[in-house]
Amino acid sequence: MKIVTIVGARPQFIKAAALSRAITNKYKGRVEEVIVHTGQHFDAGMSQVFFDELAIPVPKHNLDISGGLHGAMTGRMLESIEKVLVAEKPDWVLIYGDTNSTLAGALAAAKLHIPVAHVEAGLRSFNMRMPEEINRIVADKISTLLFCPTATAINNLKSEGMTTGVYNVGDVMYDVALFYKDAAKQQSRILETLGLATGAYALATCHRAENTDDVHRLKEILSGLADVSQKMPVVLPLHPRTRKLIAENKMGNWLSTLKVTEPLPFLDMVALEQDARVILTDSGGVQKEAFFYGVPCVTMRDETEWVETVESGWNQLVGANRAAIQSAVADLLQNSPVKPDSSPYGDGDAASKILEHLT
Repeated sequence: MKIVTIVGARPQFIKAAALSRAITNKYKGRVEEVIVHTGQHFDAGMSQVFFDELAIPVPKHNLDISGGLHGAMTGRMLESIEKVLVAEKPDWVLIYGDTNSTLAGALAAAKLHIPVAHVEAGLRSFNMRMPEEINRIVADKISTLLFCPTATAINNLKSEGMTTGVYNVGDVMYDVALFYKDAAKQQSRILETLGLATGAYALATCHRAENTDDVHRLKEILSGLADVSQKMPVVLPLHPRTRKLIAENKMGNWLSTLKVTEPLPFLDMVALEQDARVILTDSGGVQKEAFFYGVPCVTMRDETEWVETVESGWNQLVGANRAAIQSAVADLLQNSPVKPDSSPYGDGDAASKILEHLT
């Protein structure tokens, strides 16, 4: 059996690592995986380092497509992926998450009548202004198999009339978090490099268009992080796009009190997440990783797809509001949440369950 895996962005590389490892360990000789890298994240710090550290097989096809408006980028990906699928003739096309690469892969396969399996199906923010929401809804509608990470995702699909081919397999990111947890602590030296003490700093990320493209929201977030830095060091691995927009809008002064770094390798990021006192982010993946590692999280968005993290008390939604950021951090530092008895994200064997359904 041949599977074509479509990836293009950092979170997809991480998720794909779990499936690639399971294929190598349990299905070698029975399943052939062909990886297609669209190039959506092309920077070495956002791409190649993850393939290296996570031991993901080298992509057979690199499409080198990045930049431009959403329609233009997705259109170019669709054209190129279609050519790959015609040549490879796979039994399945595997897509992950909610990026333009996800949408293009789903559309190309569906139009060629190749069955699509969507990993991380059923997530909803209920905010149609988010490009990711549009991508995930369309991908779900045209997928043959829908692999959901949570019961909430199952219910979202059910409310939209999708019940056939829907499976709650757990979250592949939980697979990865468990597998690399100890390796990150043993191999990473990022805390020493940045002069940080365990449990005595905040880790922050900011990259979503809803925050970076809105000058007011970006200013509120940066000023909120600067406020937090008065209590403890704040590490900010800066996404290239965010760095560019900060410079264009002359907001660099807000960065002066923060420990700003380039995008970090996977193991360094995991090490920082595990040992942080609090995490502030607008990333879906980082929200979950904070939950996996038992670190309180402040999410700088107006909604989240990962409602379980909020319901458990480990995550507070604050939007892009300086005062709310400061208040949430103070609350989480004073009132540590209690770890739930069981994980809503499965048992750490999502990749194996997915492959059982595919084969």
